[in-house]
Amino acid sequence: MQIDPRSSRQLLELQLSNMSNQTSGSAAADSTNDFSDVISGLLNTNANGASDAENQAILSKRSNDGLLWLQLGGTYSPDMYTGNTTDTNALSALLASSDAGAVDSGKSVPTDYESLIAQASIKYGVPESLIKAVIDTESGFNPNVVSSAGAKGLMQLMDGTAAGLGVSDSFDPAQNIDAGTKYLSLQLQRFGGQEKMALAAYNAGPGRLSRLGITSDSELMSMLHLLPVETQNYISKVERARSKYML
Repeated sequence: MQIDPRSSRQLLELQLSNMSNQTSGSAAADSTNDFSDVISGLLNTNANGASDAENQAILSKRSNDGLLWLQLGGTYSPDMYTGNTTDTNALSALLASSDAGAVDSGKSVPTDYESLIAQASIKYGVPESLIKAVIDTESGFNPNVVSSAGAKGLMQLMDGTAAGLGVSDSFDPAQNIDAGTKYLSLQLQRFGGQEKMALAAYNAGPGRLSRLGITSDSELMSMLHLLPVETQNYISKVERARSKYML
């Protein structure tokens, strides 16, 4: 049975209707505009001759996977990071090669959430020191903090992102750290392991970077003035915080 593009649009817009129209905040910013981009991509795919069965499978898979793909765009693969050791090792290697100037021994200054951070680090291939630096910058390790934009918990998850990642309670440290680390790992994957790009996307939204045509850390730093002041400061704050946790 053929899927009419207008019906696809209505179905996906209905799925998004319960999301708040957030305009700022970490880990889900700019999601409304990204949604429009993804819708256009989906309709273009249908128009380019994909089979009805293929289109149905893609739509079903992405819908069942939740809302995160709406914020990440076409590079997000719903099948990534489901315990695949190869994918995790590949991301770890990519991070190592892209940040050769930083020395991370793998050891880190302990915090109150060592076990949860270590588990997330292994699961998603993100260094413990980077996870801790993001938590430090986002919440100061306060699991109950709520930002003015509505971001919640240790890694400051917006409600739309939390829902897309299957989080039922953003104030639960276990759920928050796992979901926040997964979201960060997906940004790292999206931008080829470039940490500055991933951090900017975590804070301002990946769609904002894409619309500016920024594709690398070097381009990001030369065009940093085009991003919100919060994002400009965010990258350096995380990097400074990370130095406290690298041994």
